[in-house]
Amino acid sequence: KDNWAKIKSLRTEGTIKAQGAEIKIISTQIDKKASRTDIALMGMNGYNILTTTEGWQFMPFQGQTKPEPMTADDVKTGQDELDIQDEFITYKQLGKKIENLGKDDVDGTECFKLKMIDKDGKETTYYLDPSNYFVIKETAKIKANGKEMENSSTYSNYKKTENGVFIAMNIGGGFGDMEITKIEINPKIDESIFKIAK
Repeated sequence: KDNWAKIKSLRTEGTIKAQGAEIKIISTQIDKKASRTDIALMGMNGYNILTTTEGWQFMPFQGQTKPEPMTADDVKTGQDELDIQDEFITYKQLGKKIENLGKDDVDGTECFKLKMIDKDGKETTYYLDPSNYFVIKETAKIKANGKEMENSSTYSNYKKTENGVFIAMNIGGGFGDMEITKIEINPKIDESIFKIAK
């Protein structure tokens, strides 16, 4: 917990392999303030930016010709992601509740199953490996185009960083499998990257 609290900024680099393409991802974050994800695909560069008050998205490979602002709802929903610290450390101060749902099998591992409910009623279910308490699967109920859907991610290959926190280096999800290749803890970040050129 103390080690997580010392992380004020974070930068990770990784690659996603999806449908035969390799997508380069760089995520840059200042705790509780702003995050930016840069995406390089097919020779084009896109990004997602989120701050406490606004967000922008630019995906040229999806046909966008200029950055588009996020809706107020998307900005509000994304605020939890600005917290660098682990959800299980911050859940009380963010007004979330945890329910113990017993145990459940994930690919042959009998996991602890916990449901986290945020103050807006959004539910996320976590599956924890009982041998080390790492989250190996997470399932969230999300709303997309007015419909409720389930979105699952898997986490594996946890590595201990130089400051003593564990981060999953492999993340699987509907978008493809991501491998994190580089982690920088508390890098100096130029905050102008969270603004778009007017």
